Amino acid sequence: MSRPDPADDLHDRVHAAAAVVRAKIGERTPQVALILGSGLGGFADRLEDAVAIDYAELPGFPVSRVHGHAGQLVIGRRRGAMCVAMKGRVHMYEGHSALAVSFPARVLVALGARVLLVTNAAGGLRPEWPPGTLMLIRDHVDLLRDHALRGPNDDRLGPRFPDMTTAYAPELRALVKQVAAAQGVELTEGVYVAMPGPTYETPAEVRMLQIIGADATGMSTVPEVVVARHMGARVIGISCITNKAAGITGEALSHDEVTETATRVRGTFEGLLDGVLAALVERKELG
Repeated sequence: MSRPDPADDLHDRVHAAAAVVRAKIGERTPQVALILGSGLGGFADRLEDAVAIDYAELPGFPVSRVHGHAGQLVIGRRRGAMCVAMKGRVHMYEGHSALAVSFPARVLVALGARVLLVTNAAGGLRPEWPPGTLMLIRDHVDLLRDHALRGPNDDRLGPRFPDMTTAYAPELRALVKQVAAAQGVELTEGVYVAMPGPTYETPAEVRMLQIIGADATGMSTVPEVVVARHMGARVIGISCITNKAAGITGEALSHDEVTETATRVRGTFEGLLDGVLAALVERKELG
């Protein structure tokens, strides 16, 4: 899929899509944006007094064709927080540019969300981590070969050279760890590396990623995090380790394994998300 003409006004396109959402949700202003990865789309169904909008109704929103990504924006309240949730996402391996993949995240922030909570399914690079492990993302490595901020910069959206030192807000990571401990949820922490896909990594690539310090690998997340930080939102990232990466077990990898593991731990993952939302409200982290 071709990149939009750089002459297009990204700021106007983002706010045009946000205006369509606002026309459907009235006076409600989302405080938390959630991007729900493989197996977690059902969390959006928990939102109370919710409004669901198909991505196809929103100008500029790419539509996913990947199993497990429903393609709806859901706005509603959960644990005292007004949320806007992406029930599924698109990926660069579907033919989209990083600019297109990250466009929905820009709209979520434009709607008013000051915290982005992004989840994904990822392959584990640590042999000791079993499938089903939850990993709080401390940092990331971007190997996607395209960048969400490539092209002309619009200062109305954010600075030309945004700092990524604290891409994943340290104070919010501490909050998530406290919630997990209170719930008795075992939560690891590590570095996520984004690879272009759609093939899973080769054993040689897995060894390379381990050498450079990555703990989990996936095909998403980084473009959305980059634009959220570009626009001033704070980010929480959590990966579900759905399989051990290629070469660790000697077994072939499949998308079925990814979805099966994500489904198996969904209750624990959704409970953690609920606890995080409640803590964000209680500790007045939402402005």
